[in-house]
Amino acid sequence: MDLLEYQGKQLFAKHGVPVPDGRYADTVPAAVEAAEEVGYPCVIKAQVRIGKRGKAGGIKIANDFDEARSHAEAILGMEIRGFTVHEVWVERASRIDAEYYTSIILDRSEKKLLVMLSRMGGMDVEEMAETDPSGLIKRHIEPAEEFTAEAARQISIDARIDEDASDQVAELLVKLHDVALAEDATLIEINPLIVTSDRKVVALDSKMTIDNSALYRHEELSELRDRSAEDPQEQMAKEKGLTYVKLGGNIGILGNGAGLCMSTLDVVAQAGGKPANFLDAGGGSKADAIVAALEVITSDENVNAILFNIFGGITRCDEIAKGIIEASERIDLDVPLVVRLDGTNSEEGLRLLAEAELPDLHLEKTMLGAAERVVEIASG
Repeated sequence: MDLLEYQGKQLFAKHGVPVPDGRYADTVPAAVEAAEEVGYPCVIKAQVRIGKRGKAGGIKIANDFDEARSHAEAILGMEIRGFTVHEVWVERASRIDAEYYTSIILDRSEKKLLVMLSRMGGMDVEEMAETDPSGLIKRHIEPAEEFTAEAARQISIDARIDEDASDQVAELLVKLHDVALAEDATLIEINPLIVTSDRKVVALDSKMTIDNSALYRHEELSELRDRSAEDPQEQMAKEKGLTYVKLGGNIGILGNGAGLCMSTLDVVAQAGGKPANFLDAGGGSKADAIVAALEVITSDENVNAILFNIFGGITRCDEIAKGIIEASERIDLDVPLVVRLDGTNSEEGLRLLAEAELPDLHLEKTMLGAAERVVEIASG
C-alpha cells in the first residue's frame, strides 16, 4: 500500500524523523487556514500517489493569504498524470543549503533491507547511478544484527555527506530503519533529504510503501488506503477473500489453483482471446465461493463471456456445479458461461448442470476446447 506524502511524514514524526511543520487540507478554506497556521512563506503540495508533481504544477509557494488561496484553488481538483488531486499538504517553506537522497528498500533477492544514500538529491535514483555510480552508496542490513549509529555513520562518510551534517544523517538513517521495521515498510524514500540554512537535516519529502500482507498488524494504516483509487473488482474480491487480478480483456476466467489459472490464461490467449482477469477460487472451493467469484467477474462490464476451468482434486466438481446454479438464482448472469469440469465428482457436477438447464451454458470436455469455445462466443 502506497502512502501519500503527508501520511509518510506523519509516520516519520512518530518515530522521531525531523520533518517540516505542516497541515492537511482537502478544501480551499482549510488550505488557507493551514497556511495561516504554519506561516509564510509556505508550500502547498498536491497529495497524489505519483511523482513529478512539481513539474505538473502541483507544488507552489505561497507568500501571503491571497497566494495561498489562489494556489489551493488551482491545485485542488487538478489532474496529475491521471490522478485527481483531492487533498493537499501545506507546510512551512524551508531554506535549503544542500539536497541529499536516501532510501531503505526491501531487497527481495537478498531477503534484507537495503540502505541507499547519495549527496545528489533531487535526481531519480536511476539518474544518480548513471551520473556517478560511486556516489550512490548501498549497504545491506543483516536481519539478525542491530543497525547501529556507527554503521550508519560509515554510510554517511562513504557518501561524502557534509561533515557538519554527517552525524545527523546517520541518526536519521537509524530512525528510518526503525520506521521500516515497526511499520512493515517495503520502501521508504526521501528525495530530497535537505540540510537547511541553519544546518539541520530534514526530510522534505516522503515516499513509503507498506506491505499489504502486514496490514492486519496496523489497523490505523489500513484506514489510510485510498479506496477510490483501487480497481472496483479487485477491491470487491479482496473483501470476499478471493485471489483476483484484473487484466483488461473481455473473457472472465475462473479456475482452481494458481497453476491451472495461469495455464488457462495462456490457452485462451493462444486461441485468440483476451482474458479479463485472473481469479483463483482456491482448492476445496465450495458453492458460496463460486457465487462470490461470479459476483466479482460479472461486475466487470467489459466481460461478455466467462470460462470455468476446474480440475477436481480437493475441489469437488459437484460443489462447483451447485455454485453456478445457486449464482444463477441469486445474481443476474447475463453473459454466456463455458464450463469444463474434470476430476473429483465431475460426472455428478455435469449431471447437475445438465438438469438445471441454465440458459447460455456450454459444457466442454477439454481445456483447449473450452478456450476455443469461449473465444468464439466472446468474439460473436
